[in-house]
Amino acid sequence: MVEAADFYLPHECWVSIITFVSDVDDGENNHGRYLKSLSVVSKQFQIITNRLRSSLNLYNGTGPFLDHLFKRFTNLTSLDFRCFRGDLNELLSQISCFRLNLKSLNLSDQPTIPANGLRAFSKNITTVTSLICSNIGSLQCSDFFLILNCFRLLEELDLSYPLEFQYGDPLCCYICNIVEVFSLALSKIRKFNLSGHYYLHDELIFILFKNWRYLEEAILPDNHQITITGIASALSQRPTLRSLSFSSTSGMTHFKKKITSPFMDALVSLKSLTCLDLKSLNISDELLSTISVEGLPLRKLVLQYCTGYSFVGIFHLLSKCKCIQHLDLQSADFLNDQHVVQLSLLLDNLVSINLNECKMVTKSALCALVRNCTSLSEIKMKRIGSKSVENSNSFIVFGVYP
Repeated sequence: MVEAADFYLPHECWVSIITFVSDVDDGENNHGRYLKSLSVVSKQFQIITNRLRSSLNLYNGTGPFLDHLFKRFTNLTSLDFRCFRGDLNELLSQISCFRLNLKSLNLSDQPTIPANGLRAFSKNITTVTSLICSNIGSLQCSDFFLILNCFRLLEELDLSYPLEFQYGDPLCCYICNIVEVFSLALSKIRKFNLSGHYYLHDELIFILFKNWRYLEEAILPDNHQITITGIASALSQRPTLRSLSFSSTSGMTHFKKKITSPFMDALVSLKSLTCLDLKSLNISDELLSTISVEGLPLRKLVLQYCTGYSFVGIFHLLSKCKCIQHLDLQSADFLNDQHVVQLSLLLDNLVSINLNECKMVTKSALCALVRNCTSLSEIKMKRIGSKSVENSNSFIVFGVYP
C-alpha cells in the first residue's frame, strides 16, 4: 500500500508548483480562478494560494468583510473596483484604515472619480504607482489636480474614454497650463493612456512627452487635432519610448492620416521600441522597410485597418524583425494564403496573430500557421475568404500543444 508520506513534498516545492500552474495563462481572470480552485484542495494549499494572490476584486457588500479579506490575503498589491456599485467614497475611506502596501487601483466604469474617498485613502496609503480610471461617466478638470495631489508617485495612468469631460472651473480654459502643471507634478510617469480625450492637440502632446522624462509607453487619443507632424515632434523628445499606439479617427481610405518622412525619421530613432500599434492609418512599404533596416526590436506589431502597404513591405519587415510575438494584420486586403505561408516561415516566436477580415485568406492558411509557428496560442480568422476559424486560446482543438 502506498503511504501518504510517499506523496510528501516540501512546502517550498508546492509554492513553486502552484505558482507555475497559476501563471500558465496570463489572463487575469484565469489566474484568480486557478488559485480559487486550488485553495479548496487542502489547508496547506489554501495558505499558499492566499499568500500568492496579489489582486482583489471588490463588489457590493464587501465593506463588512474588509478586515477578514485583508487578513486572509496578506500580499495584496492591487484592488479592482470596476464591479462595485455602492458608495465608493465610503469604501475607500474604510480601506484607508488598513495598513496595505498597494501599488495599483482600478476605478474604471464608475460614474465619477471618488474625490473624498481618494483623499482619505491617499493620506494613509502612499504607495500607489498605477491608477486606472477608464470609462468614467463624467471626468472633470479638477480631477487632474486631485490625482496629482493624491498620487505623486504615479508611474502608470489610464484616464481613457471618459463618457463626458467637464471643464467646470473657469481656470480650465487654460488647458495648456493645466497639462503643464499636471505633467511636471507627476514626473515619474512611464505609461499613459489618454484615449478619448478630444481636447488634446499637438502642443499638449508635445508637453507631455517633454515633461515625462521616464515615459516608455504612450497610447494617444484618436482625434483630428493631433497630427502626424505633431506626433513626430513629440517623439523627438522621448527617444527612450518602448511602446507607441496611435490611430486615425476616419475609417475611410481617402481621409486616413498619412505617414510622413518626419514621422518615419522620429519613429526609427526609438531604438528600444518593442510595440508599434498603428490603426486605420495610411502607411507605406517604405515605412515598414525603414523599420526593418534600422532593426527595431519589435515584439508586437499592429497594422489593423491600415492601408497603403503591400506584402513586399510586411515581408521585408518580418524577415528582419525575427522576434515578433504578436502580429495584427486585420483587414489586409492584399493578403492571401500563399502570403501567409511565406510569412509563417519567418515567425518562429509568434504567439498570437489576427487575420480577421483578410478577404483573400482562407482556412487553408491555418494549417501553415499551426505547422510553422509552434509557439502560437491564439489565431483570429473571422470574416475571411471562406468559413471563419473558431477562436481558441488553446490549440488542443488543433492537436497542437505549445
